[in-house]
Amino acid sequence: MTQVKSITPETCHPMQVPCADCPIRYRAVCATCEAGDLDRLDATKYYRRYQAGQTVALAGERMEFVASVVTGVAGLSQTMEDGRTQMVGLLLPSDFLGRPGRAVSAYDVTALSDLLLCCFRRKPFEDLLRSNPRISGRLLDMTLDDLDAAREWLLLLGRKSAREKIASFLVILARRHAALMQAEPENGIEIELPLTREAMADYLGLTLETVSRQISALKRDGVIRLVGKRQVAVPDFNRLVTESGDDSDGGLPI
Repeated sequence: MTQVKSITPETCHPMQVPCADCPIRYRAVCATCEAGDLDRLDATKYYRRYQAGQTVALAGERMEFVASVVTGVAGLSQTMEDGRTQMVGLLLPSDFLGRPGRAVSAYDVTALSDLLLCCFRRKPFEDLLRSNPRISGRLLDMTLDDLDAAREWLLLLGRKSAREKIASFLVILARRHAALMQAEPENGIEIELPLTREAMADYLGLTLETVSRQISALKRDGVIRLVGKRQVAVPDFNRLVTESGDDSDGGLPI
Protein backbone atom coordinates (compact mmCIF):
# COMPACT_ATOMS: atom_id res chain seq x y z
CA MET A 1 0.00 0.00 0.00
CA THR A 2 1.40 3.39 -1.00
CA GLN A 3 1.92 5.72 1.92
CA VAL A 4 0.25 9.13 1.52
CA LYS A 5 2.68 11.89 2.33
CA SER A 6 1.61 15.01 4.12
CA ILE A 7 2.12 18.56 2.89
CA THR A 8 2.31 20.94 5.82
CA PRO A 9 3.33 24.58 5.92
CA GLU A 10 7.04 24.62 6.69
CA THR A 11 7.31 28.28 7.56
CA CYS A 12 4.51 30.65 8.46
CA HIS A 13 5.08 34.18 7.26
CA PRO A 14 5.12 36.60 10.22
CA MET A 15 2.80 39.17 8.61
CA GLN A 16 -0.69 39.28 10.05
CA VAL A 17 -3.22 41.44 8.22
CA PRO A 18 -6.65 41.78 9.86
CA CYS A 19 -9.31 40.17 7.68
CA ALA A 20 -11.20 43.45 7.48
CA ASP A 21 -8.16 45.09 5.81
CA CYS A 22 -7.37 42.28 3.37
CA PRO A 23 -7.17 43.33 -0.32
CA ILE A 24 -9.32 40.34 -1.38
CA ARG A 25 -11.81 40.72 1.47
CA TYR A 26 -14.89 41.10 -0.73
CA ARG A 27 -13.93 38.58 -3.41
CA ALA A 28 -12.59 35.61 -1.44
CA VAL A 29 -14.31 32.85 0.52
CA CYS A 30 -14.73 35.29 3.42
CA ALA A 31 -16.72 37.81 1.33
CA THR A 32 -20.01 37.21 3.17
CA CYS A 33 -18.49 36.93 6.64
CA GLU A 34 -19.71 39.05 9.52
CA ALA A 35 -17.46 40.37 12.30
CA GLY A 36 -17.70 37.24 14.44
CA ASP A 37 -16.92 35.01 11.47
CA LEU A 38 -13.79 37.04 10.71
CA ASP A 39 -12.62 36.66 14.30
CA ARG A 40 -12.86 32.87 13.97
CA LEU A 41 -10.99 32.92 10.67
CA ASP A 42 -8.32 35.20 12.13
CA ALA A 43 -7.70 32.65 14.87
CA THR A 44 -6.80 29.88 12.43
CA LYS A 45 -5.11 31.69 9.53
CA TYR A 46 -1.47 32.26 8.68
CA TYR A 47 0.37 33.46 5.59
CA ARG A 48 2.81 31.64 3.34
CA ARG A 49 4.99 33.10 0.62
CA TYR A 50 6.29 31.16 -2.38
CA GLN A 51 8.76 32.29 -4.98
CA ALA A 52 7.99 31.77 -8.66
CA GLY A 53 8.63 28.14 -9.55
CA GLN A 54 8.18 26.76 -6.02
CA THR A 55 5.86 23.80 -5.45
CA VAL A 56 2.84 24.49 -3.25
CA ALA A 57 1.34 20.99 -3.37
CA LEU A 58 1.83 17.70 -5.20
CA ALA A 59 -0.98 15.56 -6.57
CA GLY A 60 -1.86 12.72 -4.22
CA GLU A 61 -0.10 14.19 -1.21
CA ARG A 62 -1.86 15.29 1.92
CA MET A 63 -2.59 18.98 2.54
CA GLU A 64 -3.18 20.15 6.09
CA PHE A 65 -4.46 23.54 4.97
CA VAL A 66 -6.75 25.28 2.50
CA ALA A 67 -6.02 28.80 1.31
CA SER A 68 -7.03 31.93 -0.56
CA VAL A 69 -4.65 33.50 -3.05
CA VAL A 70 -3.87 37.05 -1.85
CA THR A 71 -1.36 38.10 -4.49
CA GLY A 72 0.32 36.30 -7.37
CA VAL A 73 -0.77 33.36 -9.51
CA ALA A 74 -0.56 29.59 -9.06
CA GLY A 75 -0.92 26.93 -11.74
CA LEU A 76 -2.75 23.62 -11.46
CA SER A 77 -1.31 20.80 -13.54
CA GLN A 78 -1.65 17.07 -14.00
CA THR A 79 1.01 14.61 -15.08
CA MET A 80 0.23 11.55 -17.18
CA GLU A 81 1.82 8.15 -16.67
CA ASP A 82 4.27 8.75 -19.52
CA GLY A 83 5.49 11.98 -17.92
CA ARG A 84 3.59 14.46 -20.08
CA THR A 85 2.26 17.41 -18.10
CA GLN A 86 -0.72 19.65 -18.85
CA MET A 87 -1.66 22.86 -17.06
CA VAL A 88 -5.39 22.59 -16.30
CA GLY A 89 -6.12 25.74 -14.36
CA LEU A 90 -4.95 28.98 -12.81
CA LEU A 91 -5.49 30.38 -9.34
CA LEU A 92 -5.69 34.17 -9.36
CA PRO A 93 -6.07 36.57 -6.41
CA SER A 94 -9.15 35.68 -4.30
CA ASP A 95 -9.32 32.11 -5.71
CA PHE A 96 -9.57 29.21 -3.26
CA LEU A 97 -6.99 26.43 -3.04
CA GLY A 98 -7.90 23.03 -1.66
CA ARG A 99 -11.12 21.10 -1.16
CA PRO A 100 -12.72 20.73 2.27
CA GLY A 101 -13.48 17.09 2.94
CA ARG A 102 -10.66 15.89 0.69
CA ALA A 103 -7.34 15.62 2.49
CA VAL A 104 -5.12 15.11 -0.56
CA SER A 105 -4.35 17.44 -3.42
CA ALA A 106 -5.91 16.52 -6.76
CA TYR A 107 -3.30 18.49 -8.72
CA ASP A 108 0.27 19.64 -8.70
CA VAL A 109 0.14 23.28 -7.59
CA THR A 110 3.04 25.56 -8.52
CA ALA A 111 3.68 29.25 -7.94
CA LEU A 112 3.84 30.83 -11.39
CA SER A 113 4.82 34.19 -9.91
CA ASP A 114 5.72 35.31 -6.42
CA LEU A 115 2.74 34.07 -4.45
CA LEU A 116 1.14 35.00 -1.14
CA LEU A 117 -1.43 32.64 0.37
CA CYS A 118 -3.75 33.23 3.29
CA CYS A 119 -3.89 29.70 4.73
CA PHE A 120 -6.46 28.15 7.05
CA ARG A 121 -5.76 25.00 9.02
CA ARG A 122 -7.96 22.33 7.51
CA LYS A 123 -9.75 20.94 10.58
CA PRO A 124 -10.84 24.30 12.10
CA PHE A 125 -11.91 25.54 8.66
CA GLU A 126 -14.01 22.43 8.01
CA ASP A 127 -15.61 22.85 11.45
CA LEU A 128 -16.43 26.46 10.56
CA LEU A 129 -18.01 25.38 7.27
CA ARG A 130 -20.32 22.97 9.06
CA SER A 131 -21.47 25.59 11.55
CA ASN A 132 -21.59 28.69 9.33
CA PRO A 133 -23.98 28.80 6.36
CA ARG A 134 -22.54 32.13 5.15
CA ILE A 135 -19.08 30.68 4.51
CA SER A 136 -20.32 27.36 3.14
CA GLY A 137 -22.74 29.21 0.85
CA ARG A 138 -19.98 31.50 -0.42
CA LEU A 139 -17.72 28.51 -1.12
CA LEU A 140 -20.55 26.85 -3.06
CA ASP A 141 -21.02 30.00 -5.15
CA MET A 142 -17.28 30.10 -5.92
CA THR A 143 -17.31 26.42 -6.87
CA LEU A 144 -20.21 26.95 -9.27
CA ASP A 145 -18.40 29.95 -10.80
CA ASP A 146 -15.36 27.71 -11.30
CA LEU A 147 -17.59 25.15 -13.05
CA ASP A 148 -18.99 27.80 -15.39
CA ALA A 149 -15.46 29.05 -16.11
CA ALA A 150 -14.30 25.49 -16.88
CA ARG A 151 -17.11 25.11 -19.42
CA GLU A 152 -16.17 28.42 -21.02
CA TRP A 153 -12.58 27.22 -21.18
CA LEU A 154 -13.67 24.08 -23.05
CA LEU A 155 -15.20 26.38 -25.67
CA LEU A 156 -12.03 28.46 -25.83
CA LEU A 157 -9.75 25.47 -26.31
CA GLY A 158 -12.03 23.66 -28.72
CA ARG A 159 -13.45 26.35 -30.98
CA LYS A 160 -11.57 29.64 -30.78
CA SER A 161 -8.77 30.77 -33.04
CA ALA A 162 -5.29 31.51 -31.69
CA ARG A 163 -5.98 35.26 -31.73
CA GLU A 164 -9.28 34.76 -29.89
CA LYS A 165 -7.58 32.56 -27.30
CA ILE A 166 -4.98 35.22 -26.48
CA ALA A 167 -7.64 37.96 -26.38
CA SER A 168 -9.90 35.82 -24.15
CA PHE A 169 -7.08 35.21 -21.71
CA LEU A 170 -6.39 38.95 -21.49
CA VAL A 171 -10.11 39.64 -20.98
CA ILE A 172 -10.18 37.22 -18.03
CA LEU A 173 -7.17 38.91 -16.43
CA ALA A 174 -8.57 42.40 -17.04
CA ARG A 175 -11.98 41.57 -15.57
CA ARG A 176 -10.45 39.98 -12.48
CA HIS A 177 -8.03 42.89 -11.94
CA ALA A 178 -10.84 45.42 -12.36
CA ALA A 179 -13.04 43.57 -9.87
CA LEU A 180 -10.29 43.54 -7.25
CA MET A 181 -9.56 47.23 -7.83
CA GLN A 182 -13.29 48.03 -7.92
CA ALA A 183 -12.71 49.72 -11.26
CA GLU A 184 -14.37 49.62 -14.67
CA PRO A 185 -12.19 47.99 -17.35
CA GLU A 186 -14.07 49.96 -20.02
CA ASN A 187 -12.22 53.07 -18.84
CA GLY A 188 -8.90 51.54 -19.89
CA ILE A 189 -6.86 49.20 -17.73
CA GLU A 190 -3.30 47.99 -17.31
CA ILE A 191 -2.66 44.41 -16.22
CA GLU A 192 0.36 42.28 -15.44
CA LEU A 193 0.80 39.04 -17.34
CA PRO A 194 1.11 36.35 -14.66
CA LEU A 195 2.58 33.78 -17.03
CA THR A 196 5.62 33.60 -19.24
CA ARG A 197 4.83 33.18 -22.93
CA GLU A 198 5.91 29.53 -22.64
CA ALA A 199 3.37 28.97 -19.83
CA MET A 200 0.69 30.82 -21.80
CA ALA A 201 1.33 28.52 -24.74
CA ASP A 202 0.95 25.46 -22.52
CA TYR A 203 -2.21 26.76 -20.90
CA LEU A 204 -3.87 27.84 -24.15
CA GLY A 205 -2.84 24.81 -26.21
CA LEU A 206 -0.67 26.86 -28.57
CA THR A 207 2.97 26.95 -29.57
CA LEU A 208 5.34 29.58 -28.19
CA GLU A 209 5.78 31.01 -31.67
CA THR A 210 2.01 31.38 -32.11
CA VAL A 211 1.61 33.16 -28.76
CA SER A 212 4.38 35.62 -29.61
CA ARG A 213 3.01 36.20 -33.09
CA GLN A 214 -0.55 36.86 -31.89
CA ILE A 215 0.53 39.19 -29.08
CA SER A 216 2.57 41.14 -31.63
CA ALA A 217 -0.44 41.27 -33.96
CA LEU A 218 -2.75 42.59 -31.21
CA LYS A 219 -0.13 45.21 -30.40
CA ARG A 220 0.31 46.17 -34.07
CA ASP A 221 -3.46 46.55 -34.49
CA GLY A 222 -3.70 48.81 -31.44
CA VAL A 223 -5.78 46.41 -29.34
CA ILE A 224 -3.11 46.32 -26.62
CA ARG A 225 0.09 48.14 -25.72
CA LEU A 226 3.07 46.42 -24.11
CA VAL A 227 4.51 48.29 -21.14
CA GLY A 228 7.79 46.67 -20.14
CA LYS A 229 8.20 42.91 -20.20
CA ARG A 230 5.03 41.78 -18.40
CA GLN A 231 2.65 44.76 -18.37
CA VAL A 232 -0.16 45.04 -20.90
CA ALA A 233 -2.28 48.16 -21.33
CA VAL A 234 -5.79 47.77 -22.75
CA PRO A 235 -6.96 51.19 -24.01
CA ASP A 236 -10.34 49.94 -25.33
CA PHE A 237 -11.65 47.01 -23.33
CA ASN A 238 -14.74 46.46 -25.50
CA ARG A 239 -12.54 46.09 -28.56
CA LEU A 240 -10.50 43.42 -26.75
CA VAL A 241 -13.73 41.60 -25.89
CA THR A 242 -14.73 41.72 -29.55
CA GLU A 243 -11.36 40.24 -30.51
CA SER A 244 -12.01 37.39 -28.05
CA GLY A 245 -15.10 36.31 -29.97
CA ASP A 246 -17.46 37.08 -27.05
CA ASP A 247 -20.17 39.67 -26.59
CA SER A 248 -19.30 42.77 -24.55
CA ASP A 249 -21.80 41.78 -21.86
CA GLY A 250 -21.30 38.04 -22.13
CA GLY A 251 -18.30 37.46 -19.91
CA LEU A 252 -18.43 35.52 -16.69
CA PRO A 253 -18.29 37.60 -13.49
CA ILE A 254 -14.94 36.23 -12.44
